[in-house]
Amino acid sequence: MEKVYTKTAPDAIGPYSQAVVSNGMVYTSGQIAINPASGNVEADTIEGQTEQIMKNLGEVLKASGASFETAVKTTCFLADMGDFAKFNEIYGKYFTSKPARSCVAVKTLPKNVLAEVEVIAEVAK
Repeated sequence: MEKVYTKTAPDAIGPYSQAVVSNGMVYTSGQIAINPASGNVEADTIEGQTEQIMKNLGEVLKASGASFETAVKTTCFLADMGDFAKFNEIYGKYFTSKPARSCVAVKTLPKNVLAEVEVIAEVAK
């Protein structure tokens, strides 16, 4: 098992890794809309936060040797299911390979963000 770390994505805000590679698969931790340069949640809309989440996920996937195209499964958490259509539109620009997905509404997310996404992907050979 190999831990993944990149400075181009937010640092973990707890006792966990940005991602872990095991047996040719990468398992990312949930990414939220923290800008790694500032350490702050800078967007206050679902669209802005989803774009930042995808940037963060892209950096973690790249650091692990994977990509959006090699994603097998995603799990998405929304603070408000009313944001689903706007979230889904941006999500679809990145996950064009259409991996399996679960999307659920939750009561609260870290730092009171509007969304969080985690990914399981194959590491490129």
